[in-house]
Amino acid sequence: MSELIELRRQAAQCTACELHAEATQTVFGSGNPHAAMVLVGEQPGDREDVAGEPFVGPAGRVLERALERAGVTRADVYVTNVVKHFRFRRQGKVRIHRTPGVEHVRACLPWLRAELASIRPHLLVMLGATAAKALLGTSFRLTQHRGEVLEYQGLPLVATIHPSAVLRGPKDRQAEMLDGLVADLELAGRTAHRIGQRGLTARKPAVG
Repeated sequence: MSELIELRRQAAQCTACELHAEATQTVFGSGNPHAAMVLVGEQPGDREDVAGEPFVGPAGRVLERALERAGVTRADVYVTNVVKHFRFRRQGKVRIHRTPGVEHVRACLPWLRAELASIRPHLLVMLGATAAKALLGTSFRLTQHRGEVLEYQGLPLVATIHPSAVLRGPKDRQAEMLDGLVADLELAGRTAHRIGQRGLTARKPAVG
C-alpha cells in the first residue's frame, strides 16, 4: 500500500507530456492494493479530472453496475487508466473528450507498469480499444478478440469495451452492449479465480 501511495505522490508531479498543463490534476489509480484483478481504462474524464479519482462519473456508474451483475465487487479490484491526465477540447464552457495520442500513452506507460508491479494482479481487464492497444500494439482489434483470454508479458488479459461506449451507443442497443460488458467481466472473474486456484496458460494474440 505504501508503494502505491508513493507512486501516486510522484505521479502528481508528472510533466512528461503537455496534458498536465490544462488538466486539473493527475488522476492516479485507486482501489484494492492487493487486487487479483486490475481494470485499465483510457484516460480520466471531466468528472474524474475534477475529483482526482478514476471512474467516478457516468461511465464509472455503468462499470459499477456491470461489475455487480458479473459478481465482482469494486472494492476487491483496482481501477486505473493508461493516461493519467484528461485530454479535451473546449466548446464554450464544456470540456469535450479527446482521445489521447500515442505520445501521451507512451509518456504515461511507466506509471501503469509501476502500478502493476506493485499490485501483482492475477489478471488485467482492458476497457476499450485505446487501453488495449497501449499494451498489445496498435494493430490490435478489439472486435476480433472479445471473449478471449489473451496475455501481456505473462499476465492474462481480457479486453472489452469501455463503459462509456454503452452510454454513447444507440438507445436500442445499450442493453445489449451492457450485457456484453458483463459477459466479459464474468469471463475475467472466472479466469482470475482459476488462476488463484491452479494457474492458467493464456493465449497471446497475433498483434504487432
